[in-house]
Amino acid sequence: MPILTLADEVVSQIAAGEVVERPASVVKELIENAIDAGSRDILVEVREGGKRLIRISDDGCGIPSSEADLAFQRHSTSKLRTADDLSHITTLGFRGEALASIAAVSRVTLVTHSKDEPAGTLLRLEGGQIVAHQSSGRPPGTTVTVEDLFFSVPARRKFLRSDQTEQRHIDACVSRYAMAYPDVRFTLNHEQGVVFQSPGNGRLRDVLIGVYGLEIGAAMLDLAADSGADPIQVAGLVSPPTLHRANRSYITLFVNGRWIQDSSLTYAVIQAYHTLLPSGRYPLGVIMVRLPPEDVDVNVHPTKAEVRFRDGDTVFRAVQRAVRRSVIEQSGVRPVAIGPSTWPTTYGPQRDAHEDRRERLASLKPQALGRQRQLELENERPPDSRLSAAQPPGQLPPLRVVGQLGATYIIAEGPEGMYLLDQHA
Repeated sequence: MPILTLADEVVSQIAAGEVVERPASVVKELIENAIDAGSRDILVEVREGGKRLIRISDDGCGIPSSEADLAFQRHSTSKLRTADDLSHITTLGFRGEALASIAAVSRVTLVTHSKDEPAGTLLRLEGGQIVAHQSSGRPPGTTVTVEDLFFSVPARRKFLRSDQTEQRHIDACVSRYAMAYPDVRFTLNHEQGVVFQSPGNGRLRDVLIGVYGLEIGAAMLDLAADSGADPIQVAGLVSPPTLHRANRSYITLFVNGRWIQDSSLTYAVIQAYHTLLPSGRYPLGVIMVRLPPEDVDVNVHPTKAEVRFRDGDTVFRAVQRAVRRSVIEQSGVRPVAIGPSTWPTTYGPQRDAHEDRRERLASLKPQALGRQRQLELENERPPDSRLSAAQPPGQLPPLRVVGQLGATYIIAEGPEGMYLLDQHA
């Protein structure tokens, strides 16, 4: 087969496959455009899980009439000028691919009004081709309506999930941007009406109450801000040790206002709860990382869901340190610490296994430490002197810590069996 240059229509559909994976991808790209336009109020309307209709309306700066059709040309953008600009990107969008990719696989209607012009512009496209261009009236801002997604690529449309599944992906997308930008009011409208609305008052906790409910939102802990001129700033909300989930999907990460997926930073959050959570349980958290744009490369993934840090280890430590400090200081729980172990290894022939075990247990000395009991080993006394007399009434015998349950109870082993201690009693 000879080598040929692909037609523009084919190129557009191939490129659209990288940007538009499902209806939630369309919502994500259009929300990012609205945020970059300085919007303070964003309305998202969805029908049939986004397959039939997606409409994003905002009150941003709008698009000048002379540039409306140019916005749908591939690699046309107002956010970059030179290659050097890629090293310090401060906007969510920058490639100029989103509108062209969306228009290539759907029917798009754009109604926009720049506040510097007396009237707005209406532009209608089908399969990437402009079929109408006329004046229109609307308040300053932009409305983009996407209908019949993947109508020109039936093979892609049949791989979409059910309406409910696609709707859940859209719900998650809108809620993430509401958390990243609490000063912007987001409204999500389904067939049944408004299902989510953030207050837009700048308070992240209020957004979390709308996403997770009042009980969880009120229980979250504020991340303590670092003092000094550290270029890496970590903010957000994390859960106390008593609040956890069975998977790590409740850890949401943002870097310079961009939602990302990063296994390393997710692990940093989990590690910050080391010894504080039961095995197999994970915290909740909304982590906002701010660092100089030149220290992070956002142009490494087709959907910009991943980034690359110039110094990933430093970012890891900053996140782990900030979360750990906030949890320890605000939750009133300190991790169980066990001193170095120096069990005797040789004994006289007259010692049996039961005496050996009692001697080890007797070497443990309980010590009160704040609201939690810390058990440390006592190794200064000779082995023969460690066996103590009967314990006075109301006093615990020497115990050996086995583990911790639910950040509330200490499990310990004593001469008479297992002990369950409430460390907050």
